[in-house]
Amino acid sequence: MNGQSKITRSHRERVAVVYVRQSTLAQVREHGESTTRQYALGALAADLGWPPQNVTIVDADLGLSGDITSQRSGFREVVARVCLGEIGAIFGLEVSRLGRCSADLQRLLELARFTDTLLIDADGVYDLSDINDRLLLGLKSQMSEVEIHLLKARMHGARQAAARRGQLRLRLPAGFVYDDEDAIVIDPDAEVAAAVSDVFTQFAATGSAYAVVGAFAGRAFPCRVHGGPFDGQLRWGTLSHGRVLSMLTSPVYAGAYAYGRRPSVHRVDPDGSVRTASIHRQRADWPVLILDHHPGYLTWQEYLDNGDRLAASRTSRGARPAREGFALCQGIIGCGSCGAPMRTHYDRHARRRAYYFCAASRESHQPRTPTCRTVRADAVDRAVAGLLLAALTPVEAGLTLAAADEVAARSTRTLRAAELAVERARYDAGRAERAFGACEPENRLVARTLESRWEAKLAALADAEAALDAVRATLPPTPNRADLEALLADVHTLWHAATTSDRDRKRLLRTLIADVTILAEPDPARVRIGVRWHTGASDEISCPAVPPQPEPAAPEVIRRRSPTMPDQALADLLNAEGHTTLRGRQFTSHTVRWTRHRYAIPACSTPRTGEVTVPQAATILGVNPSVVYRWISHDRLTARRTPAGRLRLTWDPRTEATCRNMIAASIQIKPIGSHPNSGDAV
Repeated sequence: MNGQSKITRSHRERVAVVYVRQSTLAQVREHGESTTRQYALGALAADLGWPPQNVTIVDADLGLSGDITSQRSGFREVVARVCLGEIGAIFGLEVSRLGRCSADLQRLLELARFTDTLLIDADGVYDLSDINDRLLLGLKSQMSEVEIHLLKARMHGARQAAARRGQLRLRLPAGFVYDDEDAIVIDPDAEVAAAVSDVFTQFAATGSAYAVVGAFAGRAFPCRVHGGPFDGQLRWGTLSHGRVLSMLTSPVYAGAYAYGRRPSVHRVDPDGSVRTASIHRQRADWPVLILDHHPGYLTWQEYLDNGDRLAASRTSRGARPAREGFALCQGIIGCGSCGAPMRTHYDRHARRRAYYFCAASRESHQPRTPTCRTVRADAVDRAVAGLLLAALTPVEAGLTLAAADEVAARSTRTLRAAELAVERARYDAGRAERAFGACEPENRLVARTLESRWEAKLAALADAEAALDAVRATLPPTPNRADLEALLADVHTLWHAATTSDRDRKRLLRTLIADVTILAEPDPARVRIGVRWHTGASDEISCPAVPPQPEPAAPEVIRRRSPTMPDQALADLLNAEGHTTLRGRQFTSHTVRWTRHRYAIPACSTPRTGEVTVPQAATILGVNPSVVYRWISHDRLTARRTPAGRLRLTWDPRTEATCRNMIAASIQIKPIGSHPNSGDAV
């Protein structure tokens, strides 16, 4: 080797580092000769005089490109040890193995010059303190960089040319495969195609990626393995939210061929390190977009509509989709005095009571104006809903029939998916049975394995059949279309139906109304509301700040049942019938007693069997009621007090005889009518 005279004793006393690198894992896997030659440099170091214990192999960067240093821990280790003066020589097949970036390589060469570190490759030994060697290495690094640039340019140009023709093979998402002619086709596996199709159908029905994930709870979703020894094999797992979003934003499912949607760029961190990141290009900036390139699961317009629905659900970008809660205008209502959005506060002490309040100080850190106010949500919602229902006609309400058809179709798809799973499990069990039957009985080592596999497939078949039975049992009955058409003839009935959820009302409201504004109103007893429609038209309505409350039905029930039922029994009856107090709470004996007091309803007056009231006992004995009250206060008679505060005596012949004996033994108690003051207990 040329330049062996440059190797001194000082170099041999330090470590000889053999730097091994391949740019990609494919090169490591397929080009093993290059890797073998690099590892053989350790023997070369020993031949040049380094003790074997002083030869170190650094191969942490196998499969990493030499363009970026931040990702190559092995290169950073070499640089650090050069700075510490531990390395006497760095071995490599060629200089370009150390790095494809001129800045990184020149920095290493400069550090090697200061620490008297040699660079040794297949061409010779380079001493960086020698200007000629430094010039030669610099020239070789520049040539290597130009070579890489030319190779990448050719490869990139070929990829773009193939992509513009739609012939560049790309990684396909679940639901697509390449056929024998390298054409993209829908996965021939019916179960895979049904699962992918159900994702888009479910999103079209709900408009929420999380709802799609919830619909697939307990149901497996397919995935094709890309790369490695299991390339192309089918796997089943759980459908995640990120997976749903990637499917909804992928144009492949719309039959389009797209290239260059997420190009890689280099970013420089504040510490100076360079890293690679992917950016998302807008649809108009995609280099290649070929519509109707292959069969898809949805049309291009449906793909665009899905993107718009996703954008309308991103609250981080100002969107206000329909959320949980009964406040209809939540998210689309604003303050007309300061322009800030109005937030919703739900009263936890009152059932279905909420307020819209101006969030000026919270949103924009500006003080509220004197006309900013807090209003009752039910007052605003009732006025806006009335305006909406007045604008709706049965023609628009007919769209709900399509939703009913979707419910029936969704039930069919769910059942079909379970049936396909049973069909696949039955096929796998039959295949395992055939494999077990083809095995020679004497070969017990193989037979035991095949028997275990057959048993596992039979267990999977039993689970799939049980899941199918569960789906059949839990599928709700589909509504009768004739009944729906009769119901849709009156949109008001549909709006106020108990089966219509608050989220459905919000969606209908947002379909026609863009936003609602609370305008300044000097009268605190009134609320002035501005409504802007999606058509651009606007309306202004006014309503009371406190909506009139309908007369509750509970007092009438209490009035009808009070003569025969105590307060606690009345409370249980009212709660069972769904009645609530004015604050939306359940009834108790206390609230029943308060309701009787407010509406002047008498309490239960019918005593139990075997009980009499104090006046009734006094009439039976022929004495003044004060005598009976005195006996009760002196514990001579046993009495209980009803929830209404009335006294009830347990009355039987023995009690009556005891009372008459006390009357006969007393000289102060006289029968009523026998003396002007008779009956008074002194």
